[in-house]
Amino acid sequence: MTATEGPSAGEGAAVTRGDSRTDTEGRGTAVRAEPARRRGDTVAEVVRQWRAVHPDLDTGPMEVIGRINRCSALLQQAEDAPLRRAGLTRPEFDLLGALRRTGRELTPSELARETFSSGAAVTKRLKQLTERGLVERRGDTRDRRVAHVRLTDAGRDLVDGVLPAQLAYETAVLSGLQGPERGELAALLGELLGQLEGRPGTLRA
Repeated sequence: MTATEGPSAGEGAAVTRGDSRTDTEGRGTAVRAEPARRRGDTVAEVVRQWRAVHPDLDTGPMEVIGRINRCSALLQQAEDAPLRRAGLTRPEFDLLGALRRTGRELTPSELARETFSSGAAVTKRLKQLTERGLVERRGDTRDRRVAHVRLTDAGRDLVDGVLPAQLAYETAVLSGLQGPERGELAALLGELLGQLEGRPGTLRA
């Protein structure tokens, strides 16, 4: 197991909750949830194990990347639940979301760029979404090889129905962070993402 792996969401869910203790008079007192690095989250244990096996290696990057990957897995598992209830996969919702947030028709190649997907994958998803009546395609009047895709009323209603539930969950997840902490975390993640998106080739071994 590497630092990017860990137990299932159910096994790891407990690390996100606060704790309670009993004082000397037997009264229960709430204890504010401490940062994961101090309480010992699942990644911390994995890093500890790797340090024991390879004490000569710098495992510092695992503490960052491992937690990013672990958070991503737990968040996506929870956020995909309403999509499954709506009969959608995450990639399909991303296509619908791209059409909704841009507010205009997009070509398949534009959708591929917006959703970081291959052209073949977008074509397959569009076929399925078209059959369900969630999107519709029209040919370009000047170039028959080009198609323009737009949401149907049903597709727009589906996106607008799912999005509030996802945002409510994300708000609940971040409720333990104060405004400045959220801003700092967003800025740091933005810097990392910018590096990965801007120089993907140079970051590979």
